[in-house]
Amino acid sequence: MARVAVIGAGAMGLAAAYHALKAGHSVSVFEADRVAGGMAAHFDFDGLSIERFYHFVCKADRPTFELMGELGIADKMIWRDTSMGYYIDGQHYRWGDPLALLAFPRLGLIDKLRYGLHMFLSTKRRDWSKLERENARDWFVKWDGARAYDVLWRRLFDLKFFEYADNISAAWIWTRIKRVGTSRSSMFQERLGYIEGGSQALIDALVQAIVGRGGTLRLGAKVSQVTSEQGRVTGLIVDGERLSFDAVISTVPTPFVSALVPGLSTAAKARYDSIRNIGVVCVLMKLAKPVTSHFWLNVNDASIDIPGIVEFSNLRRLPDTVVYVPYYMPQTHPKFSRSSEEFVAEAYGYLRKLNPALGNDDLKASQVGRLRYAQPVCEPGFLAKLPKVQTDIAGLQIADTCFYYPEDRGISESVRYGKLMALAVADRAVWDAEGR
Repeated sequence: MARVAVIGAGAMGLAAAYHALKAGHSVSVFEADRVAGGMAAHFDFDGLSIERFYHFVCKADRPTFELMGELGIADKMIWRDTSMGYYIDGQHYRWGDPLALLAFPRLGLIDKLRYGLHMFLSTKRRDWSKLERENARDWFVKWDGARAYDVLWRRLFDLKFFEYADNISAAWIWTRIKRVGTSRSSMFQERLGYIEGGSQALIDALVQAIVGRGGTLRLGAKVSQVTSEQGRVTGLIVDGERLSFDAVISTVPTPFVSALVPGLSTAAKARYDSIRNIGVVCVLMKLAKPVTSHFWLNVNDASIDIPGIVEFSNLRRLPDTVVYVPYYMPQTHPKFSRSSEEFVAEAYGYLRKLNPALGNDDLKASQVGRLRYAQPVCEPGFLAKLPKVQTDIAGLQIADTCFYYPEDRGISESVRYGKLMALAVADRAVWDAEGR
């Protein structure tokens, strides 16, 4: 039995703690925030318990289903028929099925056939190694044509990645296409899921299981250093107190790693420091009436500086319309430091462009969430850029959401990685088998 410390009580950290306890280890979890859950944590939004940052479930998310089964909450998985739309230059278009593509007036027939074939083959593809060094822009243009890329993708990339938009891995965007594209009840109907009560239901079940198995969860606990001697981890410094552990699992964002782990080599620190992240400002609004009938609306309009909106109440059954308006941008972008009031005013102005029936009195509540490190920038060849999860310091594992590559951030990959990190405490071959 090892004494294991887990830094971070997001879904990955909590899953790591749960599985480490199952394996017989003694586990303590340390979280700087006052609540567990990380990006999946809920807050009280005008009387509604809801995620600070939206989450949804796809049929491919097997690690989530397996964990829910273990925790006895499998019956909380709810599936609903959902839809996607496009808003382009002042016009709404239905999207996401063959008939919508054929009816779409902004592409010619050949472009439509090329695009449809590309999306279909992407959902069937299994090997992503050839995409790993390919640029997403070039991949789309090669398959779909320049016109289709300009109409459907260019502005979405520009408004999410800004100066990095033309240097994103094709493997990264392929996994997103496949995950959503295979979550369907038929060729003509998308179907997505959510956990009854929101992602907090899973977080609460994990916390309960950790405490029930004798684990310790310390909230509001700031870890300032991972300590090591002679190439082996020795513990943590938490709120000025030195604590001893045999193994440490860190799930904090990679930009914090260099300062957190002084025992890493200069070369190792440089690898973590080279990983770039986009920040996010996420505006959450409660409205008196719907904006659209879609769960996700992509936006390609010169007068609207967001790539889309998520109308969450078209997935999770809620008493009011609830919409997320995410602004992804580098932390250096001038907008990132604007006030919350400015973001709400602009975002609601955009919603009124999308649906002119919205009036001044239809905005019932708003909240703005910010993260400096929300979206890893995964350029071609990103896999080779990632450090090993098991570091050169024996007993220390480090991973955050960028390690899921080519998968994107999500609860399913979080709990999968958490389990692997727990197993690797006693068996380093776990990561050899994963190639990580």
